Amino acid sequence: MRLLLFFFILHLHNFFQISSPQTLPKNTTGYTCNLNQTASSCQTYAFFQPMGPNQLDLASISDLFSVSRAMIAKPSNITSLTSPLVPNQQLFIPLTCTCNSVHTTTTLSYAKLNYTIKKGDTFYFVSTNLFHNLTTYQSVETVNPNLVPINLTIGQDVIFPIFCKCPTKTQVQNQVNYLISYVFQPFDSVSSIASRFGSTTTLIVEVNGDDIRTWDTVFVPVSRLPELTQPSPTSVSFDHMSDRRGEVIGLEIVLGVCGVLLILIGGLWTYRESLWRKKLGKNKVDPESKKFEVGVSLMADVSDCLDKYKVYKFEELHEATHGFDERWVIKGSVFKGYIDGKWYAIKKMKWNACEELKILQKVNHGNLVMLEGFCIDTDDSNCYLVYEYLENGSLYTRLHDSKKERLSWRRRLRIAVDIANGLQYIHEHTIPRVVHKDVKSSNILLDAQMRAKIANFGLAKSGCNAMTRHIVGTQGYVAPEYLSDGIVSTKMDVFSFGVILLELISGREAINDQGKALWVEVYENFNGNEEKLKPKVKAFIDDAILRESCSIDSVMNVMSIAIASLHRDPSRRPSMVDIVYALCKSDDLFTDLSEVGLSQHQVLAR
Repeated sequence: MRLLLFFFILHLHNFFQISSPQTLPKNTTGYTCNLNQTASSCQTYAFFQPMGPNQLDLASISDLFSVSRAMIAKPSNITSLTSPLVPNQQLFIPLTCTCNSVHTTTTLSYAKLNYTIKKGDTFYFVSTNLFHNLTTYQSVETVNPNLVPINLTIGQDVIFPIFCKCPTKTQVQNQVNYLISYVFQPFDSVSSIASRFGSTTTLIVEVNGDDIRTWDTVFVPVSRLPELTQPSPTSVSFDHMSDRRGEVIGLEIVLGVCGVLLILIGGLWTYRESLWRKKLGKNKVDPESKKFEVGVSLMADVSDCLDKYKVYKFEELHEATHGFDERWVIKGSVFKGYIDGKWYAIKKMKWNACEELKILQKVNHGNLVMLEGFCIDTDDSNCYLVYEYLENGSLYTRLHDSKKERLSWRRRLRIAVDIANGLQYIHEHTIPRVVHKDVKSSNILLDAQMRAKIANFGLAKSGCNAMTRHIVGTQGYVAPEYLSDGIVSTKMDVFSFGVILLELISGREAINDQGKALWVEVYENFNGNEEKLKPKVKAFIDDAILRESCSIDSVMNVMSIAIASLHRDPSRRPSMVDIVYALCKSDDLFTDLSEVGLSQHQVLAR
């Protein structure tokens, strides 16, 4: 009863504080991107304190923010992934903060979080009661212009923009590595926030100004995350259970008796089976028992994933694909399936998906294809991965299928930026870093808005700067150092991305009919100064691009990035951070390319 009374009082306090017109934040529609920030996206954190009985475990918080429990536990100094949380416990939530074009003249800085509308939800309720003012209902309306706030449908997906910012070059030079998103509370002061996070009042005011109001999002500059003090699990358990001590003791007695009975029954059953097998002279393992053991083993392998993804029944997937009918094949062993009113891509594979699931569990980015769930079929030891379905298929098909409408240069640039952002995320913002190892145009999928997402992490490796004798990949995209020496690093993904840029520019495949790689042709023909290169680039460009009115300088800029990415020496290739920055400067969705002047030599020198 005391716990329920606490939550009731806490809810009333929050209601009156948030509803008060004197405590409205000054900024409700969002925060513009920092000028001269080091990249268009960055890894940052939001300070979050769970409230209410539905948020008092890591699984609930990880679902809300679309990250794994481990990604919250590590920066938050939490040692157990399963221990209950207490109201107002301090957490750091990892965010991928990006610059997003909202209007033609406005770019806002926020982390995109997909939220599925439930019964009774409104933009205001979710923003205040679930995300605790890390966003506002006005900003949700801004980034979802096609949705009607008073006519939301249960099951509808909505983007909730969590306010965040990336540090500028100057701030990075001054050892500011993160701008932590923190919601200013009624009893806060700038000095108390500075003390809590190990920052200074001067730095906080420089970033946020001196007119900070209650419920404003404050961006706290820090060089490293402070170590949060967490309550001990024993005290949490005692406080939570003290009011129900009698019930718990009774339950323990019942469970103890049941456990003893189960042990006795299991022992008798095993003894009976042993005698029966000896009697019949059978030493072979029962196939059904073996299947059960395999199923248990497979589920144990992916136990860490069970809290984040939906576990489908095989019957659901069988029905969704009409019995895995060949007419529903998208490509290879990937089927199109219809479940609960939505289309999904269902990948059927023999059991080798454990590593892929573990990698997918710790990544969450708008330019990576989202895994919705999985299924394990113990009868055939098959695993099925259920992904979001992307309507416009692969980039390979859009570029090389003559029946498809040709992509414009602007669209190709946007796709290049999307791919680069996805690779930057897995290279820079996962711990340890992830190397995709199979970046190619057929593994780049396009959604309804023709935005690109990276798919197929079947060959991905968590960790880099390793060596292997087992060479895998696709001819035409494999980096030379990996092919010859088995060196695994993020720079092999950079090389493959360079090949995709060549495909986008030329409209040609990575390998021609004679088996010659496109990048080898570029090595042979694209040498010399920029003036001599321009006629060669014009001959290399896709005819569909030449028919447009795009600037040849724009194509030259991207070509120079591709050449730099394909350098034989991996250490001479730019990082994906540099590539994203260079592409965004070259992307005529943002600037007039003719004024940028990014030469080949400037990119090669990075």
